[in-house]
Amino acid sequence: MTLRKTLLASLAILALAAAPALAGAGGNGGGHGNGGGHGNGGSHGDGNSNSGNGGGNGNGGGNGKSGASHGKSASGHNKSADANASDDSSTDDATTDDTTTAATPKEKNIHAKLGRLNSLQRNINAYMNSKSKKFAGIQAYVTQAAAAQNAQAALDAANAQLAADQSKLTDLTQQLADLNATDTTGFTPEQQTALDAQIADVQGQIDAQNAAITADNQAVTDAQTAADNAPAPTDASLDAALGDMANKPVDADVTAWAKDTLAGKIDAAAAATATTTTSTTTTP
Repeated sequence: MTLRKTLLASLAILALAAAPALAGAGGNGGGHGNGGGHGNGGSHGDGNSNSGNGGGNGNGGGNGKSGASHGKSASGHNKSADANASDDSSTDDATTDDTTTAATPKEKNIHAKLGRLNSLQRNINAYMNSKSKKFAGIQAYVTQAAAAQNAQAALDAANAQLAADQSKLTDLTQQLADLNATDTTGFTPEQQTALDAQIADVQGQIDAQNAAITADNQAVTDAQTAADNAPAPTDASLDAALGDMANKPVDADVTAWAKDTLAGKIDAAAAATATTTTSTTTTP
């Protein structure tokens, strides 16, 4: 009995000695659980474990909450950093290029260089019928340009007429060839007479067309001669006329402006002086 009591007492003492160690292990487990839950600080888990060893289960749990609270604070700090990063990004995106484009020089006012030449914008009769010597060069230029324009128009018309008559002659020649190739086998006398009449009519048209083409060729020759004798005025002659009118030298810009301004005036002068030639063709 004495030995049994002794053994039981020894077991009780061992159990009491092991209890604090088991309790400390339980405190450590609670500390690590809180640290792992927030995942931000393994070091907080260790701190909680040390507090568990020193203060027991209750202290370990309290330190665990503190660790959890610190973890939340770190998370909040991270969110704040993310917000700042987002603000920085938006600031970068909003950045604009302050580079400015150099202003282009204003175009020169051509009218400031014209002086008396502004009068060219008036109605053509205002200066073509003028007795003033300052308009003499411009009058000669417009007159020559209108004559050259009419001469070229006459040459173009003569060539167009020749081309049209030649095309017509080609068609008539083909018609005559087709009629002459007609198979007259089995024709009645009446049918042969009708065919012969058609052949004679087309031949007569061909003869007339040949005569017209001869006249066309002569018209082209005459028109070419007239065009050669009425050349268009040169830019040099225009510059001289403009210089006389403005009483000062002119530059290329002024010359270009004058040519553009006078173009419509020249057309009007050409229309007023154009002559229509009518030719009468007699057929045998």
